[in-house]
Amino acid sequence: MRTKASRIKLMLFDVDGVLTDGKILVHGDGTESKQFDIRDGTGIVWAQRAGLTVGILSARTSAATAQRAAQLGIGTVQQGSLSKIRSYVEILRQHDATDAQVAYMGDDLLDLPIIKRVGLSACPADAIREVRSRVDYVSRAAGGDGAARDFIEFVLKAQGRWAALVASYLDQGQTSDQIARSLGQRPKLVRGARAEKS
Repeated sequence: MRTKASRIKLMLFDVDGVLTDGKILVHGDGTESKQFDIRDGTGIVWAQRAGLTVGILSARTSAATAQRAAQLGIGTVQQGSLSKIRSYVEILRQHDATDAQVAYMGDDLLDLPIIKRVGLSACPADAIREVRSRVDYVSRAAGGDGAARDFIEFVLKAQGRWAALVASYLDQGQTSDQIARSLGQRPKLVRGARAEKS
């Protein structure tokens, strides 16, 4: 499986049940809300920084999905796909990619045609049994609760990129301490809410 992961250049994710827990809050005015996990967002940012292309492929059309994709800098977004496999083939063409270079995470029957084709397939821990039994990688996390982040970490580690990512954060901390010392100040530990690292 690590050999498969080493070839990946494009990571695609379903939305409902993968990047979210599958629940949709419909408001009185007809608009809807979804909840996305901050850790998944951070992982997507890291994947893109590492040189991977990240895309979203969803059967539903949602303004919330488009907004979240824009926040994370995801340029490949296919929504409202009556045939996910057709949308997948179009994404392959746009990125001049082969099946072996694509990783996909899905959770339901609509995702099976893509799961059968891609070089590396994955699903959240709470995906349906028919999907769990057919993918290469079953995340320890549920959809909308860090499953995408877990899968991204697996790919980055398999490609030997994870250690460099960790080192980049350690180097940032060291640089901050050096700056503080050069100013005659004591280094400070900054605490704050989790956010996508930019």
